[in-house]
Amino acid sequence: MKKKAIILCSGGLDSATIAAIAIDSGFDIFCLTFDYGQRHGREIESARAVARLFNASKHVITKIDSSMFKGSSLTDDIPVPKDGAFSGVPPTYVPARNLLFISFGVAWAESIGARDLFIGVNAVDYSGYPDCRPQFIEAVSRAAELGTKCGDEGDPIAIHAPLSGLSKSEIIKKGVSLNVDYSITHSCYDPTQEGLSCGLCDSCRIRLKAFEEAGLKDPLAYVRA
Repeated sequence: MKKKAIILCSGGLDSATIAAIAIDSGFDIFCLTFDYGQRHGREIESARAVARLFNASKHVITKIDSSMFKGSSLTDDIPVPKDGAFSGVPPTYVPARNLLFISFGVAWAESIGARDLFIGVNAVDYSGYPDCRPQFIEAVSRAAELGTKCGDEGDPIAIHAPLSGLSKSEIIKKGVSLNVDYSITHSCYDPTQEGLSCGLCDSCRIRLKAFEEAGLKDPLAYVRA
């Protein structure tokens, strides 16, 4: 019987890649997606597509009260930066989002007997988002070990961040080698009502540049690119 793994699945490029890595590593995957009032609900459709692509044993979409995530341009009436010049923690940071998401994932893992959880944080993300840093993953892994029954009994849940040291172009190359269909993924912070990527937000810029550096064409359509 295959080991079970929880995949934190946003429907983005990174989460599709970690799902492929988990499958390639022999895991039976269970995808977990969050509806937290983000303006780009298009990502939930992509998460469903990713879960279908990899034949996830189960895909749970958990709704969280959006009032918990104020002060972010992804959840509030705050403009998404589109000039490519922002430095520091960007306004697209969602308060403690990964801390909460991992906590949900660990709880689900323990309840179904899984001992592995995959999250797609990476080198590009942790340059701006504090909850994507390797130190954060190390700390939350220790907390998960101390705060669960299985951890107390010596069988802790491992939190995997296999993309942590990779650039976006390296992630894309890895995914292509594992036959990830990036046309079903979504990265844009501010898509049109039809789900078309803007091509100007930080996420779009990083994605487009990464595909170019990888020598590949991004399969998504953009308003501007």
